[in-house]
Amino acid sequence: MNMETILLILGGLGLFLYAISHMSDVLKELLGDKAKMILSKCTRNLFTAILTGIIITLILDSSSAVIIMAIVLVKAKALTFRQAIGIVLGANIGTTFSSQLIALDIGKFSPIPIFVGMLLVFFSKAVWVTQTGRAIIYFGILFFGLYTMERGVEPFKDNPQFAEWMLKMESPFTGAGTGALVTLIIQSSSATVGMVITLAKKGLITLSAGIAVMLGAELGTCADTLLATIKSNRQALKTGLFHLFFNITTILTALLVFPLFIKLVISVSGKAELQQMVANAHMLFNILGVVLALPFVGIAERALNKLLPDKEPHNEKPVQSLQVLQ
Repeated sequence: MNMETILLILGGLGLFLYAISHMSDVLKELLGDKAKMILSKCTRNLFTAILTGIIITLILDSSSAVIIMAIVLVKAKALTFRQAIGIVLGANIGTTFSSQLIALDIGKFSPIPIFVGMLLVFFSKAVWVTQTGRAIIYFGILFFGLYTMERGVEPFKDNPQFAEWMLKMESPFTGAGTGALVTLIIQSSSATVGMVITLAKKGLITLSAGIAVMLGAELGTCADTLLATIKSNRQALKTGLFHLFFNITTILTALLVFPLFIKLVISVSGKAELQQMVANAHMLFNILGVVLALPFVGIAERALNKLLPDKEPHNEKPVQSLQVLQ
C-alpha cells in the first residue's frame, strides 16, 4: 500500500463525510420549519408516521438527522412517543434508498452536479436558489468522494493481506462488529455502507462479508441518536432507546438466520452485480425489520413506558403549534 493509495482513500472518505453532513444541514436550512411541521402534523397514526419518516429521510438523506429531529420534537412535546416510533421505523427504510444510488455507477458523472450547483450559487441572488445550488454541489461531492475511493482501493486486488482480512469479515459476528466499530468512528452508517458497496464494485469483498459489515453499521448509527437524548425528558429518551432496541433485535435476528438471509438476497437480486446485491440486502433488511416489528410496537411502547414512567403528567395529544420549538 503506497502513500498515493492511502491519500486517495482518505480523501474520498473525507469528501463523502463532508458532503453528507453539509448536504443534510443545507437541506434543513432550505426547508426551514417545513420538515418539522410535516413530522408533527403528518403522524396521526403509526402508518402515516412511518411514511412521513421515509419521505423526510429521502429528502434529507440522513436517517440520523430525522430521528434526532423526532427526538427534539418529542422533547418539545410537539410529538408523542408513539408518533416518534413510527418516524424511527420510517427513517430506517428511507435511508436504504441512498445505498441504491451508491450502487449505481454514477461516480464518473459527479462533476456535472458540482458544476451546475456552482452556476446556481454564483449567478443567482435568490436565497432559495443558492441553497438549492449548495445542496446540488454537496450531492456531486458525495459521489465524487465515492469515485475517489473506488480509484484508491483498486491496488488492493493484488494484496494478499487485504484479501485475508476481507475473508475474516465473512464471519457474521466479526463482520458486524467491524461495521459497528467503523460507524462509531466515522459517525455515518451511510459512509460505512458506501465503502462496502465500493469494495463490492471492485470485487474486493464477498456478499456475506458485505452484508455482515452492513448489519454492524446499522448498530453503530444508534450512537449519535442516543447522544441527542442527553438531558432530554423521558419521552425523548424512550425514542432513542426504541431505536437502539429495534436495531439490536433486527440485527441479532438477521445474524441468527444469516445463511437464509443471504439466500433471500440472492433470490431477490437475480443476476444483479455484487454491489447491487449489497444495496438490495440493505433495503430488504430494513423493510423486513419494520414489517416484523409492527405487531410488537404496542408491546415495546408499554415496556418502555413501564421502564421509564413519566415524572410529570404527559399530554398524549401533541401540541400542533411549532412555537414551542422556537
